[in-house]
Amino acid sequence: MPQTSRPYRNGVSVQRFWELVEAARVSAVDPADADSVGRRARELLDEMPVDEVAALARAEWELRARSYRVDLWGAAYLINGGCSDDGFEYFRGWLMAQGRDVFERAVADPDTLADVPAVREGLDLEAEDMFGVANSAYWDRTGHAPTDTAVYPRLGALWNFDDEDERRRRLPRLDAVVE
Repeated sequence: MPQTSRPYRNGVSVQRFWELVEAARVSAVDPADADSVGRRARELLDEMPVDEVAALARAEWELRARSYRVDLWGAAYLINGGCSDDGFEYFRGWLMAQGRDVFERAVADPDTLADVPAVREGLDLEAEDMFGVANSAYWDRTGHAPTDTAVYPRLGALWNFDDEDERRRRLPRLDAVVE
């Protein structure tokens, strides 16, 4: 059952987080490589005042919570040929590195990932360097996590990601492009 989107609690910081991602994408050594984007985002975070990094870490947690969804996990499982809980986090790191538009579309409807070229190329889509980048930057500078972080929602019942009929029913476009 799809979850409904909630408005961002921390709108200004979320917008600033997406600006950070875009700046990292534009200036990364390889903008198509999500880990390269993550490393560049980390460099940019290291140049910011610690209070701004804290705000961005809270915004990042909010985005992580919004993307913690069974249907998106099913899409990650299909795309990557399997997906552990850590793999799902790193997939969501890859998703954040794609920028706001791709992220928002995928959270609203994971089947839209069928339109993303990297998905169609059959690559393993994970970015450990991007997942938690702001939280990690804050932790490294202060020795603790930022306060007021989002809490993951209840995930709900998982469906059998290996069931081809169920996968076709839930993610028809994605199933057609991922082999």
